[in-house]
Amino acid sequence: MAEKQDREPECPVCWNPFNNTFHTPKVLDCCHSFCVECLAHLSLVTPARRRLLCPLCRQPTVLASGQPVTDLPTDTAVLTLLRLEPHHVILEGRQLCLKDEPKSRYFLRQPRVYTLELGPGPGSQTGRPQDVAPTTVPIPIPSPSHDSLRGCFHNPQFRIFAYLLAVILSVTLLLIFSIFWTKQFFGGVG
Repeated sequence: MAEKQDREPECPVCWNPFNNTFHTPKVLDCCHSFCVECLAHLSLVTPARRRLLCPLCRQPTVLASGQPVTDLPTDTAVLTLLRLEPHHVILEGRQLCLKDEPKSRYFLRQPRVYTLELGPGPGSQTGRPQDVAPTTVPIPIPSPSHDSLRGCFHNPQFRIFAYLLAVILSVTLLLIFSIFWTKQFFGGVG
């Protein structure tokens, strides 16, 4: 029993440790938690996509019409135990997507988008399902264009930062000029 408590919490299906990305713990109606990747796989192979059966107890969890498994409640107790903040992972077709937002609001940085392919669609598979391994592919970040730099000046937070920087620079230059002028004035009188 002590050995189980020392290990990190893990998904009972894939045995991967829970995290705040593609292995985010999601809670079914029966209160069992599974990673979002396993639930996405399960939802894609289930004939009735609006109903998921728990892999442990077989109790159904009914999804609203059009609701993806990524909208199921996150097991925040597990994330708190792991000291992680939840990220918003979305399911688009047969891909899980995670958008990594920039930490700083003042400097423009394009967000990084990470995707996890859940395998080819039904009917397009040539091998057995276990032969297909999901891959994580970062989408390349485009270089900033002239239009995105112009968009900076429309951002009110960036404008406040630019005005503050201009005031600090002006005051610094004024101080340097006044010190230089005072030295010249008093140096020439004596």
